Amino acid sequence: MARSTIEQWRMFKAVAEQGGFQQAADVIYKSQSSIHHAVHKMEELLGVTLFQVEGRKTMLTAAGEQLLRRVNYLLAEAERMENVALNLKSGVESSLNIAVDEAFPRDKLFQVLAAVSAEYPLIRIELLETILTGANELLRQGKADIALSPFTLPDNLSEDICQVEFIAVAGREHPLNLPPRELTLEELKTCRQIVIRDSALEQKKDVGWLGSDQRWTVSHVGTSIELLRKNLGFAWLPLTAVQPFLDDGTLIPLQLPRGAKRSATFYLNFNDADTLGPVARSFIGHLRFLT
Repeated sequence: MARSTIEQWRMFKAVAEQGGFQQAADVIYKSQSSIHHAVHKMEELLGVTLFQVEGRKTMLTAAGEQLLRRVNYLLAEAERMENVALNLKSGVESSLNIAVDEAFPRDKLFQVLAAVSAEYPLIRIELLETILTGANELLRQGKADIALSPFTLPDNLSEDICQVEFIAVAGREHPLNLPPRELTLEELKTCRQIVIRDSALEQKKDVGWLGSDQRWTVSHVGTSIELLRKNLGFAWLPLTAVQPFLDDGTLIPLQLPRGAKRSATFYLNFNDADTLGPVARSFIGHLRFLT
């Protein structure tokens, strides 16, 4: 039977990360003496020394470093267990936070949201619109319950949910479309490319062709479309987003020898199915049905 407690391990982690007992006390709002006592008690129970003092800094021993790697998983699992218990206690969640990449087909998404709201009229839905790795970052930070992303989760299972087609387009009066012709790579390089930046703050990614000598970077698909309609550049954009402008002729597909179209797989991501409430499960069910 375990003799150490989750709270003791939380204090141990705080000291290790903050580099001292007083610093840890300031972060987790415990007294320095209580943290020191908890760590000393752990050392007695485990029979190993966890910290050593070097100058003014409290450093992990080799044994402490090895245990810290396992503590992160232990504390994360404890938090998940508490979340499962809270869901079981409360029943239906009051809100649902969904991180969705702006390239995800809007008509499908809105149909799913309408179906969920019809089933749970009082639910508050927070739609967090992202680009590239931004959706998974919000999921990892605990700011989203579900992520719809063009990237899989590195440490979890991801489910293919749909294919999104991207197409190279420019305005009707853009030089690349005057006159309509098959373009060369050299022509493309000399024109301004409109690129949408990754909304993630930590590990940003670039995808697709980025070979233009001129480049404007924006934050949203809508901004890119506005610039293209004003003949200020070209871009690869989701077909579902530009289809209305292809239909009315304000945007024209570029005639490239290859690479004019490409597709990306989009994934349904969430951290732990056991922590999802009935509203989140309903969203996932409707999404699977409609895609």
